[in-house]
Amino acid sequence: MDDLLKKSAAELADLLAAGAVTSVQLVQACLDRISDVDTGDQGVHAFLHLNSEGAIAEAAASDARRARGELLSPLDGVPIAVKDVLATIGQPTTCGSRMLEGWIPPYDATVVARLKAAGLPILGKTNMDEFAMGSSTEHSAYGPTRNPWALDRIPGGSGGGSAAAVAAFEAPLAIGTDTGGSIRQPGAVTGTVGVKPTYGAISRYGLVAMANSLDQVGPVTRTVLDSALLQEIVGGHDPLDSTSLSDEIPSVVEAARQGLTGDLTGVKVGVITELSGEGWQAGVMARFEESLELLRDAGAEIVEVSCPSFEHALAAYYLIMPCEVSSNLAKFDAMRYGLRVTPDGDPSAEEVMRASRDAGFGDEVKRRIILGTYALSSGYYDAYYGQAQKVRTLIQRDFAAAFEQVDVLVSPTAPTTAWKLGEKLDDPLAMYKGDLATIPSNLAGVPGISVPAGLADEDGLPVGFQVLAPAMADDRVYRVGAALEMLLEKQWGGPLLAKAPTLEGAAR
Repeated sequence: MDDLLKKSAAELADLLAAGAVTSVQLVQACLDRISDVDTGDQGVHAFLHLNSEGAIAEAAASDARRARGELLSPLDGVPIAVKDVLATIGQPTTCGSRMLEGWIPPYDATVVARLKAAGLPILGKTNMDEFAMGSSTEHSAYGPTRNPWALDRIPGGSGGGSAAAVAAFEAPLAIGTDTGGSIRQPGAVTGTVGVKPTYGAISRYGLVAMANSLDQVGPVTRTVLDSALLQEIVGGHDPLDSTSLSDEIPSVVEAARQGLTGDLTGVKVGVITELSGEGWQAGVMARFEESLELLRDAGAEIVEVSCPSFEHALAAYYLIMPCEVSSNLAKFDAMRYGLRVTPDGDPSAEEVMRASRDAGFGDEVKRRIILGTYALSSGYYDAYYGQAQKVRTLIQRDFAAAFEQVDVLVSPTAPTTAWKLGEKLDDPLAMYKGDLATIPSNLAGVPGISVPAGLADEDGLPVGFQVLAPAMADDRVYRVGAALEMLLEKQWGGPLLAKAPTLEGAAR
């Protein structure tokens, strides 16, 4: 593998600035890497679509701008992958579903438009659980993505494609979306950095919605600084998104750089008692405790904080989210766009709709539509959806009370390391429990980051450390996350991904 691909996005930007490499060379190196490890029966399968010609053309335009001294952003010329749930002109946007197979959007999502305006060549669209519903990327209609650390393991979900692309050194940067942990949980199990910004900090315009009150776009990278650089490019107010924040978030790049000094003097860190301990994998807890000690050595004060309503977060989420899914996916009715299946004879509109939705949606999507439709039905709305929203309020109050005591809250990102492909497909509840620690922040709209915390003793697979902060205080998660990253890498003698299998020849 080209050593160039092992470098962070910030390092690649420095090499581009120094004239040591061109954007075209960098994009071609990524495309070659994708060809080597992403295809075939045992390939990573991180990508659903490659934008090879387009990415090369965008890279050539970046090189021309650089020659004229007209850079568009600090990451101009650094390639990126985009989760296949964001509308992209000229590239299929399938959401991992047969329902949208072959759909080419006539417009760009705001995030995609901002990437283009910043000069980042888009390598292609990454695999995902269908319509972002899943924790393993096994629910994609186009086949599962494999974890680069162990090809028989899941890469997390729903954004396993973006995380796997970054972990396999196929792309230095990626964009994901996080509804209940779909950026952070894949980050944890692939040894990458995943960030869920404050709800509304990054535009959702052009994102094919799963659950409007929970969805959030965010960065997937190999370093905390790279995530900060990417968030500042795609973030900010968007008049096309009615939920977009109008107030500015403090500089996350500045916060990440501050964290890299390793000084957390005066920072009060709260350990969420409900999100760790009994029932969590021993290796996960061991790395979590070691990380806490490093934060303490850096000057942070560590205290325990109880958030009792978090114990009900999973149940509340799996009522609120399916209700929004039921509403959002009603538009895929075979009448306006998407898959249309016409039964024999002279079928009615209802029969066409039934046949199309039966053929176009996978089992997990159908399961969640049915759950949501039932919970919203007459006689059950107050008992289920209404009660779940009350629990959501209690969770938000727990966060508010906790942040009166501490600056940030921490927990392991996921209860276990990556499980084997197929292991939990027949047990949805076991699959859902992979998001126990990530769901509360989506219900409250607060920012969170997952940082690689080492490898579990039992299986040698990556563990994630989660940092949460109050809404609009994204800078805090970046500061603490960057400090922990620096301290851990000093201990390891380099990035965690340097310990990962190289995947040379794995795909063919």
